[in-house]
Amino acid sequence: MSASSFFDFTGWTLDVLRRILYLGTRTRVFPESPAELKLRPDLPVCYVLDEHHLSNLLVLDEECRQMGLPPALKPLRDAAFTSPRSFFFLSRNQRGRLVPNPRSDHAPLLKSLVRTAVADPRFDVQLVPVTILWGREPRKQDSVLKALFAETWQSVSTLRHMLAMLIHGRHTVVRFNAPISLRELLSGDIEERRALRKLGRILRVHFRRQREMAIGPDLSHRRTQLRALLNTPSVLKAIAHEAETRAVPLAAAQKSAREFALEIASDYSYSMVRAFALFLTWVWNKIYDGVEVHNFERVTAVAPGHGIIYVPCHRSHIDYLLLSYIIFNRGLMVPHIAAGANLNLPIVGSVLRRSGAFFLRRKLKGEPLYAAVFLEYLHLMIDRGFPIEYFIEGGRSRSGRMLAPKAGILAMTVQSFVRSRARPLVFVPVYIGYEKLMEGKSYIAELHGRPKQSESLVGLLGAVRLLKRNFGKVHVNFGMPLALAEFLDEQHPAWREEAFDAQAPWLRRAVDATATKLARSINAAAVVNPVNLVAVTLLSTPKQAAEQRLLQQQIEHVQSLLAETGCADSVIRCDLPAAEVIAYARQLDMVQCQEHSLGDIIRADEQQAALLAYFRNNVLHLLALPALLACLVSHNQRLTRQRAREAITGIYGLLRTDLFLPWEAAELDAVIDRSEAALTRRGLILADGETGVLRAPPPNSEASPELRQLGEIIRPTLERQFLTLALLQHHGSGTLTRAALEEETHLLAQRLAMLYEFNAAEFSEKLLFANVIRNLIDAEILRVDDGGLLHFDERITLAAAQTELLLAADVRNSIQLIARAAPPPDPRPSP
Repeated sequence: MSASSFFDFTGWTLDVLRRILYLGTRTRVFPESPAELKLRPDLPVCYVLDEHHLSNLLVLDEECRQMGLPPALKPLRDAAFTSPRSFFFLSRNQRGRLVPNPRSDHAPLLKSLVRTAVADPRFDVQLVPVTILWGREPRKQDSVLKALFAETWQSVSTLRHMLAMLIHGRHTVVRFNAPISLRELLSGDIEERRALRKLGRILRVHFRRQREMAIGPDLSHRRTQLRALLNTPSVLKAIAHEAETRAVPLAAAQKSAREFALEIASDYSYSMVRAFALFLTWVWNKIYDGVEVHNFERVTAVAPGHGIIYVPCHRSHIDYLLLSYIIFNRGLMVPHIAAGANLNLPIVGSVLRRSGAFFLRRKLKGEPLYAAVFLEYLHLMIDRGFPIEYFIEGGRSRSGRMLAPKAGILAMTVQSFVRSRARPLVFVPVYIGYEKLMEGKSYIAELHGRPKQSESLVGLLGAVRLLKRNFGKVHVNFGMPLALAEFLDEQHPAWREEAFDAQAPWLRRAVDATATKLARSINAAAVVNPVNLVAVTLLSTPKQAAEQRLLQQQIEHVQSLLAETGCADSVIRCDLPAAEVIAYARQLDMVQCQEHSLGDIIRADEQQAALLAYFRNNVLHLLALPALLACLVSHNQRLTRQRAREAITGIYGLLRTDLFLPWEAAELDAVIDRSEAALTRRGLILADGETGVLRAPPPNSEASPELRQLGEIIRPTLERQFLTLALLQHHGSGTLTRAALEEETHLLAQRLAMLYEFNAAEFSEKLLFANVIRNLIDAEILRVDDGGLLHFDERITLAAAQTELLLAADVRNSIQLIARAAPPPDPRPSP
């Protein structure tokens, strides 16, 4: 027999076509590692493609080669079954058709697999659906070119698919999905025809969800979308109310509503998103050493079939650009971002709007028509399944801590879901951690009392100079998703049966509970970086300076506490050697090294210390309880374990609300025990198992200042609480309004810092004192009367006593002295 008879002409032809195709094709493949698919080596693999196009098969073949996966063009072999190929198309076009046609009968291989599985209970095969998208633009009915070239929801002809390959070949997304066990799908007594229908339906739904996840729901023309918005009953009612209350013609009220809608609505453009993504790639490479993404698989796991609300913490203007960039580059639909109206600047506003941003005014009070239009627009987006992103904190955190959530847009989201329940809705908390902030200097200036500078085009152009600086790495961690329906079931089990009422008390409570849950989930996804570790340890020293050897040892203490005290599984720790941690912070110019013959000194100057306070506060919540225990033992030198628990329990309620700590009261003893054990193992606490007494190390030991410095981590938080309580006691019950107390604590904290060199500039941030006051109200230590005045009883002295147990006498005296210097409250009623 001649050698030519063994020549595989079909295989050779496909190989040539594949090479030609990849001259103009560039793919992004998910997942990046084949190990993430968790394929069983003992079972055969069969790939499932949605649309019947040769190009899809060639792409599948090439990517299987590149990833080391079982080849799609090789035979599928099992003891009970053999096939000359290991793939099939779910949708089958009639050969030679240049126009789209309806789906015909099931693929022969699918029929054979089902027939074998029904006949042989031992037979199983792993079905791996593979989604291939040539371009990812949502369909717009007003653009023939875009509808022709981009992925859409319609069946496509061979000719149109070839055009899509030419235009979008370099932006092709390939997603290998988790294997599906044929045996598990067909479990139970099921006959062949019914099994085929069931499997075909499951695969069709799967591909539809994958397509929606990547390109978004079908997107109507913007004008058509807004016309439908303005004709909803709630907006029509608001228009009529506007005309009546303002005594204007109905046409004028309709014009106002239309202008509001145009001001709010996004105008998504794939070409703009793609161009922006390329620009941002260049920017990130200029200013960052890398963007590290953690746990994104949590998003891809819930995205199919769910509406997604991304809820990141808000640290910088970079946040929304970065998050959208990450989501887009991982093959998912870019979220529509709720941006403040202050960013709707000339040119910039247009770019953001076409990248998916919709705009929201800071205050809706006094504009019922605007509020009605915005609420209905948000409902339209959620109802149609568009991914959305917003910041529940309302504004950027100037202190580095998680701010108290604002109920506004979150309440609208929950109301929209309860109102329609069109599709499952999932919140995805996202933690964004920086190693150096672009806005660092402006934050410090604002904390020192300088008014916030309004965003402007000139200011944006001025930021170009920052492209020459190095800002380290950015860490983005996706937390555990929160399914809203299940969470509402816990809050109010009967919500599905009750008629929708936006003012229902249970709904308000549920919104507050959702906000708190999301804030805790964001904190639980924190990423600890080298700058955080240096900030936590160096700022706890008296002069923000330490011997390098001692600082390394303190960093190791903190790393050990983070590993042993029960942080959430979502927390990403930094396990670099302490010497490398310090060197990294020096490289970013966050600290200085002063050489000395007796040992180098690591120190921070005034501006560096102020910036480091921000990064200390990023991770303050992770160390709160061990730092609290360290503070107690260090300050009191000797106390019983029971007394320590009582003191921590007494202050935990306020601390938990302030720092969004995750542990319930019933879990507290176990966390305190873990903290004690960790501190004991490090030699920082001496615990007597028989008497239950906790002792601080001897004053002349190296461990004594180390324990004290760990306690210093939590001291600024305790001082804010004590200053607030001291001021209330000085003025007396029923004399101050909430706003007056917020302003007075803020001003007195500034004065305290100037006179006594208390902490960094962030100590006096007004929002942090507002949180303390809110926590006292939530704990019912403070009560607000109908006139807005704050009342309290003797319980406030108990709260103050718990704080006194943790603060040194000189600190308490300084705070009480400054509180007594406060002017009397203004007797005039609040407007």
